[in-house]
Amino acid sequence: MRWGGGRESENVEDRRSDGGGGMGRGIAGGGIGVVVIAVVAMFLGVDPSLVMSVLEGTQPGAQPGISAPAQKPPAHDTQAKFVSVVLADTEDTWRTLFQKGGAQYREPKLVLFRGAVQSACGRAQAAMGPFYCPGDEKVYIDLAFFDDLQKRFKAPGDFAQAYVIAHEIGHHVQNLLGISEKVHSARQRLSETEYNQLSVRLELQADCLSGIWAHHADRSRKILESGDVEEALGAASAVGDDRMQMQARGYVTPESFSHGSSEQRARWFRRGLDSGEFAQCDTFKARTL
Repeated sequence: MRWGGGRESENVEDRRSDGGGGMGRGIAGGGIGVVVIAVVAMFLGVDPSLVMSVLEGTQPGAQPGISAPAQKPPAHDTQAKFVSVVLADTEDTWRTLFQKGGAQYREPKLVLFRGAVQSACGRAQAAMGPFYCPGDEKVYIDLAFFDDLQKRFKAPGDFAQAYVIAHEIGHHVQNLLGISEKVHSARQRLSETEYNQLSVRLELQADCLSGIWAHHADRSRKILESGDVEEALGAASAVGDDRMQMQARGYVTPESFSHGSSEQRARWFRRGLDSGEFAQCDTFKARTL
C-alpha cells in the first residue's frame, strides 16, 4: 500500500500509557468469560457493550470512567503513523462522498490503547479486537491486534491492516446514517437468532463500505499496489465467523453467526471495491448474503 508521505489525521488519541483505563473487574477467570472470549476474540466488532455487560456485570451504554488525557502518538512510532495516515485517507474519502450526497461527514476519533480501555460503551479488553463505539463515535484499536492478524490468522500486509481500520470506519458511516441505531433498536423484538442475522447484515455492509473507501481512495490517490487486494480479502476471510468458531471450539454453528462467514466477508468487501457505490452495499435488501 502506498501510504508514505500521506496526510496524518488530527483525530488519533494515544492512550497506551494510561494503564488500561483501570483494571477493575477483568474478563479472565473461567466460566462464561472464557467461552465468550474464545468466540469473540479478534472479531471486528461494532459495539462491545453487550458482551461486556455479560462479562463484567455492567449495563450497555455505561459511561466511561476517568482515564488519563489522550496524547498524540510520538512522531517516531511508524505503526501509529500508518494508522493515522489511513484514518486521514478515510476522512478525505468519506468527506467527499458525503458532500456529493448533500451531507456533512463528521470525523470520528481513533483511540490507540494497550490491554484494556474505557469507552462510552463500557470497558473493553484487547482480546475483543478493534471496535467502534457509537456512544462516543470513536474507533478503538490495540496495535497488538495487527501482530495477531499476521501471525495467528495468517493475514499479513499493510493493506490487511488498512482494511481493519476501514471496516470500523464503515461502522461510523452506518452510525451517521442511522443504520446502526435501527439495527440495535430491533434487538428487543427479535429472537437471538433473528438478531444475529441482522447483525451479520450490518457487519457485511461495513465490509462493503471498507471496499468503497478502497475504491475511491485508489482512484483519487493511487494507494493500491500489487497484492494489496489479496491482503484485504485474506484479512476479511480470516475473521469470518466460521473460521473463528472452528479455531475457538472446533465446530461451527451458522445460526450463531454475527459477522458473516469468511466467504461472505471477502465477497462483500470485493463488491464495494469493484463498484464504489453505496447502493451496491445494501445488505439489508439482499436476498442472499
